[in-house]
Amino acid sequence: MTEVQTFDEAVSRVRDLTQKPSDDELLELYGLFKQATEGDNTADRPGITNLKGRYKWDSWTAKKGLSKEDAQNEYVAKVKQLMTKYEHS
Repeated sequence: MTEVQTFDEAVSRVRDLTQKPSDDELLELYGLFKQATEGDNTADRPGITNLKGRYKWDSWTAKKGLSKEDAQNEYVAKVKQLMTKYEHS
């Protein structure tokens, strides 16, 4: 299985978790997913009244400089960790 296939599989597996990950875990996944699929964040940071948007923007921006391949690998590793954590709870 190629890295892209593994990444695509991990993306679909997140939806199958038996429990919803924490907000921090979801933000980590979001940042890694955006970095893996779009690269560095170049958008302006959302305004103060858009807290959800700001958290997501911050999570993605924290991955700045990470290659798409490394972001995919980290995403896959995070999903494996969450599967272990939430499949056996």
